[in-house]
Amino acid sequence: MSKLLRAIIVEDSEDDSELVQRELRKGGFDLICQRVDSAAGLLQALAHGEWDLVVSDHTMSGFTGLQALEIVRARHADIPFIFVSGTLDEATAILGLRNGAQDYLIKGHLQRFLPAVEREMRETEQRRERKKLEHQVLQLQKFEAIGRLAGGIAHDFNNLLSAILGWAEMGLEDPQAGSRAHDRFQKITEQAHRATKLTSQILAFARCQALQPRRLNLNTCVDDVASLLFKLVGDRVDIRVLAEQHLRIVMADPLQIEQILMNLCLNARDAMPKGGLLVIETRNVDIADEHSQTRPEALPGHYALLCVTDTGIGMDQLTQERIFEPFFTTKELGRGTGLGLATVYGIVKQHAGFVYVYSELGKGTAFRLYFPCCEGQPDAPPPQTPVELRRGHETILLADDHDGLRDSAAEMLRELGYHVIAAANGQDAVNQFESHSQEVNLLLLDVIMPELDGPHAYQRIAAIRPDIPVIFTSGYTPEVVPLISAVGRTSVVLQKPYTNKSLSQAIRSALDHPSATLEVTATPRPTNPALPITLKR
Repeated sequence: MSKLLRAIIVEDSEDDSELVQRELRKGGFDLICQRVDSAAGLLQALAHGEWDLVVSDHTMSGFTGLQALEIVRARHADIPFIFVSGTLDEATAILGLRNGAQDYLIKGHLQRFLPAVEREMRETEQRRERKKLEHQVLQLQKFEAIGRLAGGIAHDFNNLLSAILGWAEMGLEDPQAGSRAHDRFQKITEQAHRATKLTSQILAFARCQALQPRRLNLNTCVDDVASLLFKLVGDRVDIRVLAEQHLRIVMADPLQIEQILMNLCLNARDAMPKGGLLVIETRNVDIADEHSQTRPEALPGHYALLCVTDTGIGMDQLTQERIFEPFFTTKELGRGTGLGLATVYGIVKQHAGFVYVYSELGKGTAFRLYFPCCEGQPDAPPPQTPVELRRGHETILLADDHDGLRDSAAEMLRELGYHVIAAANGQDAVNQFESHSQEVNLLLLDVIMPELDGPHAYQRIAAIRPDIPVIFTSGYTPEVVPLISAVGRTSVVLQKPYTNKSLSQAIRSALDHPSATLEVTATPRPTNPALPITLKR
């Protein structure tokens, strides 16, 4: 099988150029060739084509091979450059090698020519693969750094949102508030919930969301989303679903998978303003060791593939390299937050999967999402149960270093009927407990606090009363990972920003069932707000 080779021959002799081309064809190369004999001709060739090799004579009329080498290296550092000359002395040859030429040969003695070309093609390909791999690693490192920054911002933002939601919900429950005040509190609550969704997207990119995974067939999510898409994408877009009949099972959060599909499909719709074809495909895929060597994020194993393809405007290479960055968007101002694809990336990575994107300008885009498989049959959807406000009368020791959140949480607890002892940090919580050890029925501790964090404050308190129930609050899921090992017992973790109802449910669960297994309760979801949540980094 012939190998395509695109070569520039810098030569003022047509016969010598034909000699070089004949040697290359003997080596099995299928040639795309251009001969030039001046600086202007070389510059034009480099500007209007992609080349694999430059073969140059040394002495030409008004132009030299060293000048040609300087021009090539100034614009394309990686193109192999080989001198083939009848007048090249040893000193000049050495100078050429120092300036970046790969080899030199004498006309009439071309026995080494083909081996030299094949060697350079092979080494050039290896260099390109190495650079590609280094670029992929740098991209992953960049996303990791942005994720840590985004997660920290979301943590602080969630504290603020918890305080805002707390005060707004109490305003809604206040029977003394008039109708105008009620409407205003309702609007504050709605906007705070919208901000919570924005924070959730940031946490998704940072892989810090609390997940509710179960054994799942991705075809189920595709069916649910496809039924909505026919109404959302319009008549000009043809939707086709290609589902693997015996698709492997994955451990995934169905709501997160549906969010991924909606984001990708609506992006595809926007990329096809004049209409086109949108294809949603599922397939079983096996990743081999060889493939993982060129893709550092692709671990060998069995995967379920979810692919969304469009025939839209496509993307250039620079855009493809940035599409998963938070707040990066190619849409005009006001038509997107730039978080949709960042959310897709984070959700897939949090499910231990990975994403490939393929795109060409004017031809369309394909997003290929790989989810690792698991054993077993799909789990049945959990039953839907309403979240009710549950009250009590016990004494709760509340510790949070955020003043606004501590004040609103204390007031929420009092509205629910509880007696509250407030502490500004972990050490203050230990001191307060030592003074009221027999009165306190429950600990409500933030995870990250100055002086002493929540888990270590709990350990100090548990040394006094080992049976004391505890609820930890956290605005940043990775905090929970060291928490579990530090506490060394079953706990309840309440994810910020929490609502009045989710707080009341968590408290009653901890007080009425103190030996329950670890649960992480997040901001209520519309489908099933009371589910336990499993953490995964």
